Amino acid sequence: MQMLRLSRLFVAAAALLVLGLPARAHAIPQKGQPAPAIKVVSTSGQQISLANYKGYVLVVDFFATWCPPCREAIPHLNSLNKKYGKQGLQVLGLSLDEGDEGGVKEFIASKRISYPVALASQDVQTDYGLRSLPTVYVINKKGVVADKFMGGSEETLRNMEALIKKLLAEQ
Repeated sequence: MQMLRLSRLFVAAAALLVLGLPARAHAIPQKGQPAPAIKVVSTSGQQISLANYKGYVLVVDFFATWCPPCREAIPHLNSLNKKYGKQGLQVLGLSLDEGDEGGVKEFIASKRISYPVALASQDVQTDYGLRSLPTVYVINKKGVVADKFMGGSEETLRNMEALIKKLLAEQ
């Protein structure tokens, strides 16, 4: 009897896992798909929505203040923002430092971050399928995912900049 109960429990758990996987996998945005909605409030109190960035190339940087590769990528993102901002590039930082807005504000000041930063809600984190940090999504002028970059290697940063230049040149 005990064995039968355990086997039924196992089958039920396996079914839930299998049924839940497609929904979760579907939630992770892929190249060519519309970017999931973003609705957050920046650390300066500004309401931010993905809709605000239609017509711009948008770099969405998911980071954490405690993540060394994230910290190393920030100067590059500042540079991209300065270099391509007048051509239509926007950068948005979304911090995964839960409940530590004060610490994030100090981090922004210490790194001299030149673009809006907000705390990423759990919904946004789930919708973007975050598995590692830093994760950067590049979204085209129409609000479609152009690519996703993970990590902060020099090659990754070069590839991201090449894509940004290409997207900015598109009409």
